Amino acid sequence: MIQANRILAGLVGRDILASRSPWLHEHEADAQGLRLVYSLYDFAARGWSERDLPHLLDAAERLGVAGLNITYPYKQAVIPLLTGLSAEAERIGAVNTIRFEGGRRIGHNTDVIGFYESVQRSLAGATMRSVVQVGAGGAGSATAQALLDLGVECLTVFDVDVVKRDALVAKLRADFGSDRAAPGLDLEASVARADGAVNATPMGMAKQPDSPVPPRLLRPELWVADIVYFPLETSLLREARMRGCRTLNGSGMVVFQAAAAFDIFTGLTADRDRMLRSFVESARAQDAA
Repeated sequence: MIQANRILAGLVGRDILASRSPWLHEHEADAQGLRLVYSLYDFAARGWSERDLPHLLDAAERLGVAGLNITYPYKQAVIPLLTGLSAEAERIGAVNTIRFEGGRRIGHNTDVIGFYESVQRSLAGATMRSVVQVGAGGAGSATAQALLDLGVECLTVFDVDVVKRDALVAKLRADFGSDRAAPGLDLEASVARADGAVNATPMGMAKQPDSPVPPRLLRPELWVADIVYFPLETSLLREARMRGCRTLNGSGMVVFQAAAAFDIFTGLTADRDRMLRSFVESARAQDAA
């Protein structure tokens, strides 16, 4: 809803009260002379379950909300509740942004461009022949697509849910070719052969602080990326940095996907560099507190 320069938006997920999405969207709106109110709908904090998801979307639509971001664990569960998908969301099979417009709910995915741009900016020149990814959920589907778009020759996917892992690998093979993706079977052997490793799971967050890759497998030649952004330096990245690895934290992905979502919500163009500076400053201050 945009009425007298006022926009309503928000984030839907579990355990998201520490999210910096309100800061990102509201500060960018302020810089552009808009009033944007960005709310957090934390299903864990409110005692809601997935059964409440359709009720929340109905209520948001009735209230005139411009759009919602969707995060773990609802990026795929929300799809049956929508009236249409963008080409990117359909390709990935996951939604992280919904636009309410004219009685329609259109699902988008800005995670791919978010991770793609983050890697391009911060891992320029990195070797990407073979990459290991841990995580095959909604975020993992997006990072996998971005990695193959970036030219990774073979992506090996690991997930504790082997059905989910195999489904993602099958989709990647159908989209990119049978030699471009493989199911992960032996993490130690795969990391030993890899040029890079990506964490696309919630592991590393405050409530799940463990590393998805044992530190003993890390070596200086390996670059390591993590989609987690709270904290900015997860246990995986800390161990990787200590071993001389080139690292990429989750700040770029969260900022660039948020910027693309801001564009969808408002019809304007977010200043990516300004959003990144604002985010990093606020994240460092919060991590130091």
